[in-house]
Amino acid sequence: MSSNKKYYSLSNKLRKEQKINENFEFMLSQLTLEEVIGLKLESACKLVDGKLYGIPLWKSLKSVVNDAILKYTYTASKTKSDGARFLGINLSQYNYLIKKYQTKSYFDENAD
Repeated sequence: MSSNKKYYSLSNKLRKEQKINENFEFMLSQLTLEEVIGLKLESACKLVDGKLYGIPLWKSLKSVVNDAILKYTYTASKTKSDGARFLGINLSQYNYLIKKYQTKSYFDENAD
């Protein structure tokens, strides 16, 4: 991918979908990543009446974190090579992960 890669922003995408606003982002910035994850799990648990049993949270954690990091890296880097270097992997591994986690299609406006 050339250096004129389209600019992607998770924040802009979520604002456009009206899932977040500037106030939410400010409040979120005051929390640690651990607090955000814990709060998200607590919130999800409330939605299912406290019954998250049987969901393989521990096994799913690596995949969830990888997906989040790829989305961030995809938005923060100008090229795929930059993204791969940021993660400490080679370009073919980066391309594989972008495809596996469907990172590019997540940001495509037509994918909604």
